[in-house]
Amino acid sequence: MATSPAGLAKQLLAILHKDLDALQRIDDYLQGAHDDPYMPENCSDEYKLLARRCVSNWMPLLVGTPAQAMYVDSFRRGNQSERPKDGVLPEWRHWQESRLDARQIAVHRGALAYGHAFTVTEKLRNNKIRTKGLSAMRTSAVFEDPANDHVPYAALTVTRFPQGEEDRGKARMWDGTREYAVVFKSLGDNEGVTVKKVKAHGAKECPVTRFAAAVDLEGRTCGVIGPMIELQNRINQSVFDLLVAQTYSSTKVRTATGMAPPLERDENGEIKLDEKGQPTPLPVNVNASRFLFAEDDTVKFDTLDETPLGGFIESIDMSIRHLSALSQTPPHHLLGQIANLSAEALLAAETALARKIEEFRKSFGESWERVFRLAAEMEGITASAEDYSGEVLWRDMEQRSLAQAADALGKLREQLQIPARGLWPRVPNATKNELDEWERIVKEDDLERQFTEALHRAGGERSGDRERVPA
Repeated sequence: MATSPAGLAKQLLAILHKDLDALQRIDDYLQGAHDDPYMPENCSDEYKLLARRCVSNWMPLLVGTPAQAMYVDSFRRGNQSERPKDGVLPEWRHWQESRLDARQIAVHRGALAYGHAFTVTEKLRNNKIRTKGLSAMRTSAVFEDPANDHVPYAALTVTRFPQGEEDRGKARMWDGTREYAVVFKSLGDNEGVTVKKVKAHGAKECPVTRFAAAVDLEGRTCGVIGPMIELQNRINQSVFDLLVAQTYSSTKVRTATGMAPPLERDENGEIKLDEKGQPTPLPVNVNASRFLFAEDDTVKFDTLDETPLGGFIESIDMSIRHLSALSQTPPHHLLGQIANLSAEALLAAETALARKIEEFRKSFGESWERVFRLAAEMEGITASAEDYSGEVLWRDMEQRSLAQAADALGKLREQLQIPARGLWPRVPNATKNELDEWERIVKEDDLERQFTEALHRAGGERSGDRERVPA
């Protein structure tokens, strides 16, 4: 691994150059720009139109289904005794000021689609600490041990790609102490790379954090789209074959034998001849609203049966089921068939998805916790910067009725003696702001109750004093 800033910049640009084609292919499939299905050579424009219409893009659903179940709802410190006076943790204040309630969605979707995404935590000119997402198609990072290290040795993100020979590309690069400005001719041209120091970024390690959907022991990341591309192509091919059969062979074909077509004649009634001296037949207008008839009784009419479409539909259905099994997406999410399913059947169908989501949460949760530590370090909050036992709290996205939740929470309170306030976060759809508001209301009620009891005690003492006064 290179250690000089120029060497690191060249290495990071080379990584981005090597991965860009694979990432671009994933991005194309995510946006619906799929490979064309197989078609015969010299096919007609109608075939090409059917090829464009056959694309059934399932890729956004594979990304969106787990992403819509992963929302960071709060953060809990490892040391619960260190609570700020206003009740708002500095980590959560950084989250809100960085608008990560909404921006976390792009980070999660990017990591799920491409296999990895990045964030950078930095100090702005107004000394505010902010975290923002970085695209996998513009960002690369190097690790001393890519399979196990959570902290990059260095990272680079392209802010502007080259537009021509004179208009060079620009990038930002971070190592363990400083930020650099990088200028380059192209991603694959190491000779045209220049690096300039900008400033110290304020952290003790690289401020870029990687969010990986899955990392193997070789350090390779994998998202949910790449392994499904070939299966997506199979679905598109089946849909294309269906559209071709539906367009050309789905209706009965009427035939006539023993009948000569009418010939085109000129103003004098003479038969027109073509360039080869052959008679020119008149076009026959045949459609579903017209009848065929002939004056010659030797003419025979018949029909050819249409091509059954059921086999094509079953093939598409089978491929979608394969997509469901391999991507761990419940079949009813893809097929829309949810009628007559019991609660137990729905729970069984959602089990594989829930396990996959939990795997993603473990990985992304570690990354968000590092973001909180970086922000605390830049703000000078030592306790939070060294808090490795803090944890991200994810919103419970399981759909339960309020009555079911209340019954379950009541049993936990009565049978297991769990404190009532400890069960508040398990109330369906309760946000952190609502929990803070409940805490404030309880404190106000406690103060009011204590004040009322003090008044009663004071009134009782004065009554007792009056009774003890001698007559």
